[in-house]
Amino acid sequence: MKPRLLLIEDDTSTACALQKVLQDEGYQVNRAERGDAGLEEARRLPYQLVITDLRLPGLNGLELVARLRATQPKLPVIMMTAHGTTETAIEATKLGAYEYLVKPFEADELLGLVATAVAQSQLMSEPVEMGEAGHARLAVIGNSRPMQSIYKEIGRVAATPVTVLIRGETGTGKELIARALYQHSNRSHKPFIAVNCAAIPETLLESELFGHERGAFTGAKVRRIGRFEQAHGGTIFLDEIGDLSPGTQAKLLRVLQEKTIRRVGGDAVIPVDVRVLAATHCDLEAGIVNQKFRQDLFYRLSVVTVHLPPLSERREDIPALVKFFIQRYARELQVETPSIQAEAVQWLQTQPWPGNVRELENIVRQALLTSRHFTIGLGQVKEVLAKARKPQLASGQLHADYVAGLLARVQRGEEQDAYARMIADLEPELFRQAIQLAGGNQAKAARWLGVTRLKMREKLIQLGLHPHRGMDEEEDNPSAGAGQDIP
Repeated sequence: MKPRLLLIEDDTSTACALQKVLQDEGYQVNRAERGDAGLEEARRLPYQLVITDLRLPGLNGLELVARLRATQPKLPVIMMTAHGTTETAIEATKLGAYEYLVKPFEADELLGLVATAVAQSQLMSEPVEMGEAGHARLAVIGNSRPMQSIYKEIGRVAATPVTVLIRGETGTGKELIARALYQHSNRSHKPFIAVNCAAIPETLLESELFGHERGAFTGAKVRRIGRFEQAHGGTIFLDEIGDLSPGTQAKLLRVLQEKTIRRVGGDAVIPVDVRVLAATHCDLEAGIVNQKFRQDLFYRLSVVTVHLPPLSERREDIPALVKFFIQRYARELQVETPSIQAEAVQWLQTQPWPGNVRELENIVRQALLTSRHFTIGLGQVKEVLAKARKPQLASGQLHADYVAGLLARVQRGEEQDAYARMIADLEPELFRQAIQLAGGNQAKAARWLGVTRLKMREKLIQLGLHPHRGMDEEEDNPSAGAGQDIP
């Protein structure tokens, strides 16, 4: 199912442009032109996100946010505002708006924010089943002894306000455990905000968590409300907590101790009522010894610790996991659910699975796609797994050989700038594959690479990768919104 968005905008040309941009990205978009009509529509159907203008006939944006927050606190709202009304937009954020955009803004900025907000909405609303596969799309599967212990621990601590540290290797399902703790808590009707600490540059993470005041640093043109304020009354999940810088660790410790925050560049002390869940695959104890992780923060975070075992330590759960993934992807792909040979499942139980449940899921999905809906056999599973692992080994060796050869040429004086040479060698392929994977959509490819739309276009032309006419047509159409300002 495509995520369903509600767009409330009384300017027809702006609304049409926004709707086109969002629909091209794969969203289902319904529109309303009045605030009161938008409020009724939001109550009529389940939506993953509301995007609304500030000034509306019937009911203004501030009243709309307040009423939606009162009746649907899990529904994120993105507020759009014109220049000169920034303080009002900040007030809307305090009332519960997920984020705000100052007009004019580029389509890329909107799409990035929408993707994040929809993901957060799904985190809050999509149920996570425990133990056995039911009808939910997401589930923590397994009835092995280690998993039974985890279910008991979730039942014991979910309804308490204590912080929980979830530990385990990459791919074991730490985020699902965090969501289960949230859904079984007495805060399940309040927001759930997830932050991947490793995915946000260190220079921006503090602002992301605690917000910032206008002028706090270069580029801080307006005040921004951080994730802790947005999660007030609810739960915040800090994934990859081991990647926090020492400075951010100190500020997080203060939040846990005093239950207050200070925005970057601000002096005001802001109380927050937030339950903190954290996760890591790192050895935090080693980090304490090496003085990379604060011991006092470790004790604050690990009031309760949930250890997720690697898949190799609960092989008896693999048959149930395989069955669940086949059923899930058969539903999503809208194909008849095939069977799988018993010897194929038994062979899967013998594998090491360094990528844990996530790796197993990927292999089952690929096997389903190549089975053509017939029985999945042992030979097919072996072939899929071999193909999946071969590029990892090959690419690692190729990278090592490339770097060794490049540095050898530098030592011999044949090259002067190894870094510039590496960029020159690899950049064309990076841009070529990105634009190909995006189907010619330059805005999407630019987001994936973390560059602006203008930079993407300049590089494509510079590298001789200018897209064909079919790709240019979207670009030349202002209604597509890619690279265009939204008024």
